[in-house]
Amino acid sequence: MSNSWDREQPSPRPSEPRITDPAPGGLHFGIGTFAFQYEDPSGAPVPGAQVVRDVVEEAVAAESVGLDSFGIAEHYRRGMMDSAGPVILGAIASRTETLRLGTAVTVLSTQDPVRVYNEFATLDAVSSGRAQMIVGRGSAIESFPLFGYDLADYEDLFDEKLDLLMRLLRDQPVTWSGRFRTALVEQVLEPQVAAGAIPVWAGVGGSPQSVVRAARFGLPLMFGIIGGSLSRFAGLSRLYREAAAEFGQVEQPIGMHAHGYIADTDQEAEERFWPVWSGVMNAEAPKRGWATYRRDRFDAEVAAGSLLVGSAETVAQRIAAGMQMIGASRFDFVAAASHMPHRDKKESIERFGTDVVPRVRALIMQPAEKAAR
Repeated sequence: MSNSWDREQPSPRPSEPRITDPAPGGLHFGIGTFAFQYEDPSGAPVPGAQVVRDVVEEAVAAESVGLDSFGIAEHYRRGMMDSAGPVILGAIASRTETLRLGTAVTVLSTQDPVRVYNEFATLDAVSSGRAQMIVGRGSAIESFPLFGYDLADYEDLFDEKLDLLMRLLRDQPVTWSGRFRTALVEQVLEPQVAAGAIPVWAGVGGSPQSVVRAARFGLPLMFGIIGGSLSRFAGLSRLYREAAAEFGQVEQPIGMHAHGYIADTDQEAEERFWPVWSGVMNAEAPKRGWATYRRDRFDAEVAAGSLLVGSAETVAQRIAAGMQMIGASRFDFVAAASHMPHRDKKESIERFGTDVVPRVRALIMQPAEKAAR
């Protein structure tokens, strides 16, 4: 059937709201999750279908303790059940009312931006306006051969696809052409969303080029922090602000996404998290050329690096200090990037919302209140 009617009579699209959640002066606290398969008490792998259902329950728990958002990662490897995040998010939408629903991240380099638009516009409809996404190149590369892309095009793929996605979200009908997909001519996609209504954050792992790209597109910036000192991201944050000003972009929020685990005491949290986190890191080491992950490195990351492991008070102090150092107004706690059982992940999410977030808010507000006196 011809789509000429759509081209001739596109739906009206309000002008784009340039500042996304959180608004200036506000704070946003969310959960990021990797749907790792884990073992039951007998040591047998829990079926993948159950892991997917567990993710839905973890999101419901996040909303119950007042958190703002829930994001699902994207991987294509054995033992990880997060390859179809928008489908899981649709299920979560049916069980929640206020939680913003998104990705952490969408690997845009190997996705079709048209399909991404369709999925998230539909998610936005079924969730009554709660869709959001973080887009990135992806630190894992298994999706490139799986979907027939050449790693030699790593940078060009992301640049082109981000350009098309933002055009689709900001200014339909779209006429566009590029190297990696067929051209579009006066294209209108359904369901329609108001221009800019679905927040899109640029996920960055530490590359200055990626920071400048986010500034050029006028996107809020999300630092995906796996390891190392948080101080190195403070310089990238300054670079982002300076680049955005040079590009003439409206100032956008900065967020940070970091891993951790919360228990009653620091020692309990460290002893419970060490075996599962070292297992994840050592599984990745051969693929990424990393050295073997040893206990001394873990202890250093917990003491002064980016791993947020400890009691609620300890984790709150570390998060508040990190957010203030980087200038972040959003923090996503990655409570499930390991093979921990569902029960432990859910408990850590609940502790984050109930015990940690109120402390972080108070710690961040204290300097502002003193300055106002």
